[in-house]
Amino acid sequence: MKLKFYIFLFLLSSAVFAQNKQIETSIDTTKNKIGAEFKLTLKTVVSSKSKVVFPNLKNIGALEVIQSYPVDTVKKDDTYELIKKYGLTQFDSGRYVIPGVKILIDKKPHLSDPVSVEINNIKVDTLQQKMYDIKDISTVENGIGDWWIYLLIGVIILAIGAFVYWYIKKHQKKKIEEEVYKTPIEKATSLLNVLEKKELWQKGEIKEYYSELTDIARNYIEEAIQIPAMESTTSELIQGLKTASAKKKMSLTPETVENLERVLRQADLVKFAKSKPLEFEITEDRNKIQKAILTLDNAIPTEVPAEQEDQLLNEAQKQKQIQLLLKKKRNKRIIISVAAVVFLLTATTTYFVVTKGFNYVKDNLIGHPTKELLEGEWVKSEYGNPGVLVETPKVLQRLDTQKVLPKEAMALIKEMQLFGYGSLLDNFYITVSTAKFKNPTDIDLAKALEGNLKIIEAQGAKNMIVKQEDFETKEGITGIKGYGTFTLINDKLNSSTKLYYEVLMFKQDGGLQQIAIFHEEGDTYANDISDRILNSVELKKAGN
Repeated sequence: MKLKFYIFLFLLSSAVFAQNKQIETSIDTTKNKIGAEFKLTLKTVVSSKSKVVFPNLKNIGALEVIQSYPVDTVKKDDTYELIKKYGLTQFDSGRYVIPGVKILIDKKPHLSDPVSVEINNIKVDTLQQKMYDIKDISTVENGIGDWWIYLLIGVIILAIGAFVYWYIKKHQKKKIEEEVYKTPIEKATSLLNVLEKKELWQKGEIKEYYSELTDIARNYIEEAIQIPAMESTTSELIQGLKTASAKKKMSLTPETVENLERVLRQADLVKFAKSKPLEFEITEDRNKIQKAILTLDNAIPTEVPAEQEDQLLNEAQKQKQIQLLLKKKRNKRIIISVAAVVFLLTATTTYFVVTKGFNYVKDNLIGHPTKELLEGEWVKSEYGNPGVLVETPKVLQRLDTQKVLPKEAMALIKEMQLFGYGSLLDNFYITVSTAKFKNPTDIDLAKALEGNLKIIEAQGAKNMIVKQEDFETKEGITGIKGYGTFTLINDKLNSSTKLYYEVLMFKQDGGLQQIAIFHEEGDTYANDISDRILNSVELKKAGN
């Protein structure tokens, strides 16, 4: 009932296309030589407002499109005659039918007429033409591929990181030597000038201004008078200053100490009590700090001038300090540059993940075995007797049949040849075999397929799902195709993998020809490899 329904749908669709026929089909020759080009011409006449789309094809049926010619347009009154030509060829002799080509006219599909063409062998005069042995299979090195694009992106990102490093290094506003001061008073005076140029309190950043102002004073006291001013509270600092003043016999007036204490406490109120001094108070506090620092510096007793070796020691300490600062700034530049590179790499990777998907990024950056097979240089060769001509990503190697088949099966076989690439544990596995039996027998392909799958089960396959359908090659040789999935148990690794398989089987004059493909389920690259292999299968007829 279902078959009748499908036939009805087919006839119905054919009738629809026939009622809307607008395509004229022709070829320049009905007989052609192997490998020679002939042209398929499609013509249609449409109105000036119609939109016609001719397909861009690589193959039309079993024929290869070697040239798709531009559409010629001929204007006739209010209509246009559009002429599209395809250059076709075929490298096997025989009679071929060029199937209808679907053309869209105003978004409606129209089919061209099927056309027959005969491809003939080229006659060779073996008496006059010298003959040579068939050469061995030669493989071509893989092409450059797309790896250079990702290499270029990586080089550009690293170059940007190097530029960031160079730019920061070149455009530093201060030289390291300028940050190393000879005396504490020189450092304090310079930092006070820098603070005024920032204009923090004018911008409303009063807390930041007082924080830097008092830090300059505390840092000077710690370096010049050698008391822990940076870690002390205001009270502790003033007490420590009075003690050091008495110990070092510094001539400090009570007014100097009081002014310093008043500014420090004002700063505490600004930082912790959110006090907001008036503008004139801020100016006065700054002047008091500067005057206090100068007074303290003048009050420190003058020491005896250092000897020459002490001067050399101070210079060495200065150079050491310069080197430490240089190292610190270099490390900072490196961190910024590395952060820029990491950011760009992350942004680039995220872009490709969002636009192309995670698997695309993983397969192109890390690599994928079956992707490399798919994009590599393929080889087309003939295996066994009668020959199985098939295109594969790698040359198939001859295998020892006695290690694969059980002894019971080998006892029935007169001649068998087995070729393969990979194994069931690899990402992709293919075998091609031909066999002839000792006793003439009518082979049941369904039972042969069942026996083949039992051999796979003996190698660790579990939960096997089997589907079966008819299969026909381009030469018209019919066989069966078994396909499905199974779980492969690996006892050594204590793991399991779900595999997809496809098995083609053909019988000829008591002989058996077989192609078997296995790969991990869900591997899209392996699916494309499998499709390309099965579409390339050609069988030599027994006796030829």
